[in-house]
Amino acid sequence: MLHIVGSANVYALAHRARMRRFTLVTGTWGFSRITAADQTRYFLHIDALIAPRHRAYAMGLLNTITPVQRWGIARVRPRRWRLYFKGGWGDGTGWVDHQVALLTRDNNRVSVAILTLHEQKHDYGRDTLRGIAVRLLRGLDSAEAVP
Repeated sequence: MLHIVGSANVYALAHRARMRRFTLVTGTWGFSRITAADQTRYFLHIDALIAPRHRAYAMGLLNTITPVQRWGIARVRPRRWRLYFKGGWGDGTGWVDHQVALLTRDNNRVSVAILTLHEQKHDYGRDTLRGIAVRLLRGLDSAEAVP
């Protein structure tokens, strides 16, 4: 996909999103370097950063993640908040378990990024994401468990 979009366009998007520490690794895009702050900035305005003709489709994908990949923040979404999120993980190894999310309610927007590294197992990483999400979102109504 990178060969279609091009590195320059990826960096231009990162600049528009005000990402300060993003570094693209072209050989294996999954090794690109990110920070939680940059991911939070990106997701806070993700809908405005997507081309209008693709916006509804892209946001729909981020809102309808398959149930088997809905762990962490998806399990503790605060009541009445709409959730758009993306996760990343190291093939079940526990090497990395990440999630970044945008929550919207009326005109309110909250973005959260949780990045973990060197977890023992993927299950442990998922539990870590959930525990941190509960604490971060506690003030947005009471977090509800989502089956």
